[in-house]
Amino acid sequence: MANKVTIISKGGAFITDALAKNLRQDEFVTSEIAPDIKQLDELRADSDIYLIYAGDYVTENTNFFVYLKDVCSEDEKLICVIGYIDEINEIKAIVTPNLVALEFTRPFDMKLLIENMQKLCEADTERKKGKHILLIDDDLMYLKTVQSWLSPKYQITIARSGMQAITYIATHTPDLILLDYEMPITTGPQVMKMIRSEPNSSGIPIIFLTGKSDKESVMSVMALKPQGYMLKSMPKEKILETIDHFFTTQKWSNG
Repeated sequence: MANKVTIISKGGAFITDALAKNLRQDEFVTSEIAPDIKQLDELRADSDIYLIYAGDYVTENTNFFVYLKDVCSEDEKLICVIGYIDEINEIKAIVTPNLVALEFTRPFDMKLLIENMQKLCEADTERKKGKHILLIDDDLMYLKTVQSWLSPKYQITIARSGMQAITYIATHTPDLILLDYEMPITTGPQVMKMIRSEPNSSGIPIIFLTGKSDKESVMSVMALKPQGYMLKSMPKEKILETIDHFFTTQKWSNG
């Protein structure tokens, strides 16, 4: 899965273009923005790493970097900085040193930068795989498909019935449950009621999976107060984006 890098700079177009080109050659997905809060918000869901190409503009845009600090703290995103030592120190003073994962002092070695960012992304992927998702659905083909989509980033356990899931939860505590709403015998709402009734499992977040997108069906799902819902017809990229967003913000969004 490609890692998404947002390059932040003002000026220095030749260097940032070269950065973007080299990163793309190594299968990163890149975007470039100025130190602008609106631009940052527009790409917030599509950024794994923020790569700051520092310069004199940093002092003039303190509010932007304070906001970037808040975004990275909330979303558990990574920051890398390229610059002279005083510029790097200025960035760290604003965003706090613990959020800066990598520093590259100018002049920098492009090959070494790419290699270190690859290692950083690999380590971050392993960290995220610590999240455990229980996927509950009676459709085995759908289970296997979604499992294949999520397993590169997360630990996935599958259950083909509500009772199988309840038995599993009795001795395990996943970080998130993806629960089919329309299951035979024991329905999704019934499973959720049982999960919520037990003190050891009542706090596990639940996102419903549903094949119905009409307003009445959606309102019925959300009336049960899960953390959210996802349509089964959603493409792989949207499902991944929704789950990533939930884990980084603990807030659900299917928008």
